Amino acid sequence: MYRRVALKLSGEALGENGILFDFDKIRRVAQVLKTLAESGVQVAVVIGAGNIWRGRRGPSLGMNAVNADNMGMLGTAINCIVMQDALEQMGVDARTMSPVEMLRFAEPYTTRDAVRHLEAGRVVLFACGSGNPFFSTDTAVALRAVEIGADAILLAKNIDGVYDDDPNVNPQAQFLPEVTYAEAQARGLKVVDAAALAICRENHVPAVRVFALDDPENILRVAAGEPLGTVVHP
Repeated sequence: MYRRVALKLSGEALGENGILFDFDKIRRVAQVLKTLAESGVQVAVVIGAGNIWRGRRGPSLGMNAVNADNMGMLGTAINCIVMQDALEQMGVDARTMSPVEMLRFAEPYTTRDAVRHLEAGRVVLFACGSGNPFFSTDTAVALRAVEIGADAILLAKNIDGVYDDDPNVNPQAQFLPEVTYAEAQARGLKVVDAAALAICRENHVPAVRVFALDDPENILRVAAGEPLGTVVHP
């Protein structure tokens, strides 16, 4: 069992058919986070905004890229507030933190305060990514994981692990149960984006676990050490 984890949740995985909110799924995930926290694991969470808006769509629609990414950051804040509400309804002490000042909705992010909340047993939700445009929530979870000293990054996705090609396009794509950061970079594997992978490699993050969120209980199984999905490591 890990001591402290940084969990990345796909926004699309929390939506109804990938859009907006599937509240039954959100409550199931919140229940899993509650169980994980009660087991003694310190839980930090980054949630994507794909159920609301993907910033990279903006330029193709004629938007300024910075404005489009700012919208995506706001989408992650909405998702964090939804998850915080679900956790609080279950009696879990949770905090949303943001590197972008929005004092009515979230605490200002500092590493010191985030670690203090984690050590007090609170679930911490990191909103607004890294706080900067042109960086994804993959980069945000890698950055936060390094800052808080997480034992592992858990990537809960709409796919069950890492493949050598896109399995949705190539039915012959091979599943990879284990891969190193160097190999993932050299082969251009779609684990996380290039910036996130570089952060993990350069800072020797002990492990990135990539697995499917089709069953929220998978989070508990992976945290307990079950060999689900793909392990990416130094």
